[in-house]
Amino acid sequence: MDNFEMIKNGTLKAKEIKENGGKIAGIFCSFAPVEILDAAGIHIVNLCGTSNESIINSESDLPKNLCPLIKSSYGTAISDKCGYTYLSDIIIGETTCDGKKKMYELLSELKDIHIMQLPQGIDRSYSSLMWEKEVRLLIKILEEKFGIEITEKKLKEATSFRNNFRSLYGELFELSKLEPPAITGFDMYKILEEYKFNFDLKEEYKQLEELINQIKKDYEEGARPVDNKAKRILVTGCPLGGVLDKIVNTIENSGGVVVCFENCEGIKSIRNKVDENTDDIIKAIADRYLNIGCSVMTPNLKRIELLPELIEEFKVDAVIEVVLQTCHSYSVESRTIKKLITDTGIPYMALETDYSESNIGQIKTRIAAFVEIL
Repeated sequence: MDNFEMIKNGTLKAKEIKENGGKIAGIFCSFAPVEILDAAGIHIVNLCGTSNESIINSESDLPKNLCPLIKSSYGTAISDKCGYTYLSDIIIGETTCDGKKKMYELLSELKDIHIMQLPQGIDRSYSSLMWEKEVRLLIKILEEKFGIEITEKKLKEATSFRNNFRSLYGELFELSKLEPPAITGFDMYKILEEYKFNFDLKEEYKQLEELINQIKKDYEEGARPVDNKAKRILVTGCPLGGVLDKIVNTIENSGGVVVCFENCEGIKSIRNKVDENTDDIIKAIADRYLNIGCSVMTPNLKRIELLPELIEEFKVDAVIEVVLQTCHSYSVESRTIKKLITDTGIPYMALETDYSESNIGQIKTRIAAFVEIL
């Protein structure tokens, strides 16, 4: 199923939810605490931000030299090309990069947006307390806006379900540890994308579980979708939704296979679970999110710790870092990541790109040459 069809089908489901009195929250980022929204009985949708076509609409308000993800998100919203923004009763934003948080100010003219103030590092004693207060404020905002009560029981139920869900996604990622992998990186990422637009979490869990079992069964019976000579690539850096075909497809058409995504929508988010054995479930939820190794954190120690672990676990032959143009935090951090990877003796390459196809020839040439020397 392509992106257009997924979004179209999801929009129809969202309309049905609204017609039946349901509420929808739009989110942009892995820092949005989904357990809180689940406990509130609010359906969650990841807002659109992967289309190059909507970027031109944003440039009447936003500078041209801004991250394509931000411009695409805003352009999609103001041009009504994504019904999810229109159907959202509230949008949850977060102060990650400067471009996003200022874009939210403009978007707030169209929709009700609640911005969560994210600490810019976790090495201060008060960072955890600050974020915990932000999570508690979100609960208060949702209770007042929707006339509901988010109880401790509901929070614990939501936490347990989300932890199980993350474990299931972990099983999906484990399929790439096999030699050769049981699934291509492109197909895995498409699975991740498809479930962004599914509002029935229990049905999604069931479908994903069945899909994983089917892939395992097919593999045991001899199905090998990946050549055993394919070079095992870890992709790190910015979100890939707008450059998936340009980057991941090219890698896998050039003799490589992406076995691990250390991106926002990849493995680093699902590996963090909420501590359920706690007397303070809200604090435990807050603590879980601060352990996501995003480049907006300074210093970004969690990413530095995770990458060598993933390289060893997934038997990685090389690392490709993807940096979206003008994403300053990832762009500057790439120097640290390059040194980290090369010190392990693993080949590394950084690719800076946007959503357009203007540099697709250059990207393909560079990836093909990089994979060939492996």
